[in-house]
Amino acid sequence: MNRRAIVIVLDGVGIGGAHDAAAYGDEGSHTLGNIARAVGGLDLPNLEALGLGSLDRLDGLRGDVRATAARGTMQPASKGKDSITGHWELCGVHLDNPFPTYPVGFPSEVVEAFVRLTGRAVLGNVVGSGTDVLVRYGAEHERTGAWIVYTSADSVFQIAAHEVVVPLEELYRACTAARQMLVAPHNVSRVIARPFLGSEGSYLRTANRRDFSLPPTGETLLDALAEAGITRTGVGKVDDLFAARGISAQHTRDNSDGIARIHEWIHGNAGGFLFANLVDFDQLFGHRNDVAGFYGALRHFDRALPSLLTALREDDLLFITADHGNDPTTSSSDHARERVPVLVAGSRVVPVHVGERASFSDLGATVAEWLGIAFRGRGESFLSQVLG
Repeated sequence: MNRRAIVIVLDGVGIGGAHDAAAYGDEGSHTLGNIARAVGGLDLPNLEALGLGSLDRLDGLRGDVRATAARGTMQPASKGKDSITGHWELCGVHLDNPFPTYPVGFPSEVVEAFVRLTGRAVLGNVVGSGTDVLVRYGAEHERTGAWIVYTSADSVFQIAAHEVVVPLEELYRACTAARQMLVAPHNVSRVIARPFLGSEGSYLRTANRRDFSLPPTGETLLDALAEAGITRTGVGKVDDLFAARGISAQHTRDNSDGIARIHEWIHGNAGGFLFANLVDFDQLFGHRNDVAGFYGALRHFDRALPSLLTALREDDLLFITADHGNDPTTSSSDHARERVPVLVAGSRVVPVHVGERASFSDLGATVAEWLGIAFRGRGESFLSQVLG
């Protein structure tokens, strides 16, 4: 079988509050809708042509356009709103309990255990943004060599270190030690290495970030594809989100690099499944409440779309979706509990509205059916609607 499937996750690009957004403190969050209002209307002609504007009111995008893609929205079914939860759900696994979070920092016993394991002291142990903690603790870290440890509203144990002060391999070993240490009840979803360079007043995080996640709690689409002998290729951080189970990935510097890798794969002779994450929306702009930057990233992706779409083969399906919201217009700088869009393109696609799906897992089930495997995970395939 020559069929291929491409899933592109626009990290953080939600399309309005989920049914339980209030329980997460996210009433009013609508990443795409609020950005559209803030910039005076979206200019995204290629996403508009696919039918994005028909999914919700998005200023600047026509809702009555004659769409070229199948399209719909998906509600989150798992507990939580982080990248791991969203990506696992896309691949068929639901979480009944959210990962633990630490709104006032980590307990002293966790920090003390980390110090003993690594032989370095800890600075910070605060909730904050990556750029803020470098301003607050970067110079002291350079003087002392102590780790900068911080978290966010998400379930993350983040370790920042200057690449000149602490070699990257030592930082990665420390993250591995932390990952092994952080078991229930402190089983955070990810330990993240946050290396940086520069000097006081001009610190910059580098592209050498690495995520150390928990392994998925059930069989994923990636596991099932591996069992069936179907090739899986990752672009971006997707391997980190699955603890490298069932997929390896080409890590990317930014969205431009990621889009180039996707373009190369589609144009090449590779087969099977491509799973890509474009993280700039979330990492660079959503978490920093940068509306202009977020919109600029959307326009950049929109301009790249035609070269991806025209390269699709007859037996290719391209899915564009997201893993959660990250509304840069709200007072929060963290993820939002939102629905996500799903756009499906390909020469065999019937441009229908597939409705509002009850779970992100419906996408994974659809990919599985398209690629000819029995796996459906927790989802229900909508392939019959897409192909007509």
